[in-house]
Amino acid sequence: MKKIDVVTLGCSKNLVDSESLIKQFEAGGFSVAHDSPSPKGDIAIINTCGFIGDAKEESIETILNFVEAKKRGKVKKLFVMGCLSERYSQQLKEELPEVDAIYGKFDWKQIVEDLGQTYRADLINERSLTTPGHYAYFKISEGCNRSCSYCAIPLITGKHRSKPMEQLIQEAEGLAAQGVKELQVIAQDLSFYGLDIYKQMRLAELVHQVADVDGIDWVRLHYAYPAGFPYNLLKVMNEHPNVCNYLDIALQHVSDHMLQIMRRNVSKAETYKLIERMRKDVPGIHLRTTMITGHPGETEQDFKEMLAFVKEMRFERLGVFPYSHEEDTHAYRNYKDDVPQELKQERADAIMEAQEQISREINEAKVGNTMKVIIDRKEDDYYVGRTEFDSPEVDPEVLIPIEGNKAEVGTFYKVKITGAESYDLFGELSKD
Repeated sequence: MKKIDVVTLGCSKNLVDSESLIKQFEAGGFSVAHDSPSPKGDIAIINTCGFIGDAKEESIETILNFVEAKKRGKVKKLFVMGCLSERYSQQLKEELPEVDAIYGKFDWKQIVEDLGQTYRADLINERSLTTPGHYAYFKISEGCNRSCSYCAIPLITGKHRSKPMEQLIQEAEGLAAQGVKELQVIAQDLSFYGLDIYKQMRLAELVHQVADVDGIDWVRLHYAYPAGFPYNLLKVMNEHPNVCNYLDIALQHVSDHMLQIMRRNVSKAETYKLIERMRKDVPGIHLRTTMITGHPGETEQDFKEMLAFVKEMRFERLGVFPYSHEEDTHAYRNYKDDVPQELKQERADAIMEAQEQISREINEAKVGNTMKVIIDRKEDDYYVGRTEFDSPEVDPEVLIPIEGNKAEVGTFYKVKITGAESYDLFGELSKD
């Protein structure tokens, strides 16, 4: 039996692609390992990321490491796919002749057929999960119609394309039948769901139907867009107790000067109103957002506005990216990268310093409360779980001592919160 190593870099959307591809390989009789610490197969396939500079560097370093493994005879064939190769296919072919084949982000059928297998269209709704069996990422669309100045994703993935609703419901039902209890709904832009197929945004209806699938205990929403936000989604979140009071919505900046330069199609006043409405309509909602520091044209006053905004809004979850000057984007073509890298990082550090204190205070307010927690894994002396307010890998976790507590991975428990740090909670299984 031939063996394949698949390595996934970048975001959870890439992970879904890898899982779909692994299913195709397994259906063709291959044995597949995912993200193995060292390659053990005949063939290695690297699913790359090409979003920003750091991600591109990681992808190149990973490819070079596998080139060395191939030279040492540990890998017979090396294939590269994904966002980086979609964007820089010709350059990679010229600079990395040791790579046997380079594919774009959506060339799954070609990869399968080049390995001597028949692409199975009947497996369109099936994946081999690489996540713990109790949760799965659930990609509802591909691409993006926005024109943000800094973003290369539309150059890589193209225009927004929604998956048909009936296909998504079938996929959710299939995942639930496998034992998945939690769906991490993902897209580059959730807000646009359905517009291309149904000529209207139908995210709220989709979430309503997914929440009604038997066996799905939590539905969590990632990557909404502030401009044109579908407010009917908030009603659905209130109506369904299994739709988590959690929303990932990337705001990126708040000063009107920068929002205009960044082509965000939203104003500072509209941003404030949006957050106020979310917190009013969904009491207790936890908002995750991201900010960008050092975009071309960002002044000290712009940064101070953003820092004041972060302190005032007290986001439950927040991340920061120093601006990356990406080729062929609007900002790259029209602006000089005029904020020094050191200053970008200094500003990002200041945002995160403020956020760390906010996160600590928000977490400390939960001490003494009993919360529903799902256990993700055992690690050292702890069971590690999450509340409905926490997405895997990026948000706080709940650490429960193994000693004195008995729990099973993939199971929900009531947990009394006994302690808090900036980015983690501590608890014990409730006796009630």
